Amino acid sequence: MLNGKKIAVVMPAYNAEKTLEITYREIPLELIDIVILVDDGSRDDTVKVARDLGIDTIVHPRNRGYGGNQKTCYKHALEKGADVVVMLHPDYQYTPRLLVAIAAMVAFGEYDIALGSRVLLGGALKGGMPVYKYISNRFLTFAQNWMIGAHFSEYHTGYRAFSRQVLLALPLEENSDNFVFDNQVLAQAIYFGYRIGEISCPTKYFEEASSISFLPSVRYGLGVLQTAWQFMLQKRGLSRYAIFDQQGRKLPVSAVPTAPLPMP
Repeated sequence: MLNGKKIAVVMPAYNAEKTLEITYREIPLELIDIVILVDDGSRDDTVKVARDLGIDTIVHPRNRGYGGNQKTCYKHALEKGADVVVMLHPDYQYTPRLLVAIAAMVAFGEYDIALGSRVLLGGALKGGMPVYKYISNRFLTFAQNWMIGAHFSEYHTGYRAFSRQVLLALPLEENSDNFVFDNQVLAQAIYFGYRIGEISCPTKYFEEASSISFLPSVRYGLGVLQTAWQFMLQKRGLSRYAIFDQQGRKLPVSAVPTAPLPMP
């Protein structure tokens, strides 16, 4: 626990058997209350490795997509009573040693969401991010900041911590089941006025680390720009979208120990 808050780490997994154990071994389990892995129809032994390590493991019988995986992760963490939920990729691209730092930003009430930024202090290129991915990251981030009116160093990190209240209140079920889910979540949080903080995070790119291929990355980029465009139109009262509807579909959490806070 941190500051009396129950901390959960969720790992959305797909073909992560080669990196899962090294990732899990670096989680500071003395301060983490819950670890959940959701396997999204892996074709390798990810599930076996997870269960051998004693990780609470949930299996999708078929691949639902990165966003669909996260929805399951957050739903189960909330049902286990988590106050702060941190997403950690099991591919060892993000260091588990920063879990406590990222979780603390939320657990101590400074922020509602915390992001581990690969771009602050130049960590992305130092960690081996391909140049074309870095250029794409910078272009999309510039466009999103301009369209949304924010000032984040990047929107595309997979290292994130959320308060329980945010995950219960945002209409996450309105979001895509694919990679653009991540950006939709941040756009929703900004739209509804939640506090978002960033911390510098090193990253590692290597053969076993998961990476979106070229064509899906193009579709992701277009989806990111579409989300920012929808945000801008809704903010100006020119259109309405379900992902920015306060009454939109929330995560179907079956057991909620505490009621969600209202939107800020």
